[in-house]
Amino acid sequence: MGRTGHGWEGVVLKLFRGKDFTFTVTGAEQVTEHYRRVRLTDGGLLAAAGVHPTMWVRLWFDDGGKPHQRAYTLVDPDPGTGTFGLEFALHDGPASDWARSCAPGDTVEATLQGTGFTAPEPAPGRLLLVGDAASLPAVNSLLEAFPGTPATLWFETVHDDAEELPLRLAPGLHEVRRVPRADAGAALVARVRQELPGLLAGTADPYVWIACDTVTTRTLAGYVRKELALPKERVHALGYWRPAREGAVQHATG
Repeated sequence: MGRTGHGWEGVVLKLFRGKDFTFTVTGAEQVTEHYRRVRLTDGGLLAAAGVHPTMWVRLWFDDGGKPHQRAYTLVDPDPGTGTFGLEFALHDGPASDWARSCAPGDTVEATLQGTGFTAPEPAPGRLLLVGDAASLPAVNSLLEAFPGTPATLWFETVHDDAEELPLRLAPGLHEVRRVPRADAGAALVARVRQELPGLLAGTADPYVWIACDTVTTRTLAGYVRKELALPKERVHALGYWRPAREGAVQHATG
């Protein structure tokens, strides 16, 4: 797909000063049946933009002759070598189809626009994270951005192989509470509502970070900000995907 083929979304991103790059695949591995990692060279991205936690880019795919864009978090970005990885929670759709079939030498166009991260001040006394396979790379990025900081992660799962996903947990420091997806995310909401207040009560300077499907994220963000009255600078919430119907997803970012 040429750079003029991004449609109206590409025009909007360009108006917001999005910068275009071309990535080249160097390898790929199947982490689990439903999760795939692709390694790429960055086409000058990291030298131009630097690196920050949870950094993401928009990738462009062909969808029956129409442009299709989805956002993904960079994994292990290395400005020295100009390389990074992308991890895909596989489902039906052009992005996952590309991830399944790409081979060394293949290229994909990308736009850098909208990404950013502001570290909370004071530094977190504990990270309280809510995520799933789509936001797993961002979760890992946050854990690594605050080394030595205790963390509790509520991690929503869909497949039986979820325990094989590459969460970068430090034993004795990071705790994961897996929650099977049920009732369109309501089970995750109920679990967090039950357990989060107790953890907040014993934590100085907590930082709550929520990134799952848009409806669940919005519900939990409202709960934390309104009912638990956490200051807005201590809460970050971003919906990472939208359910087209239960069992089929449309990713917003990952």
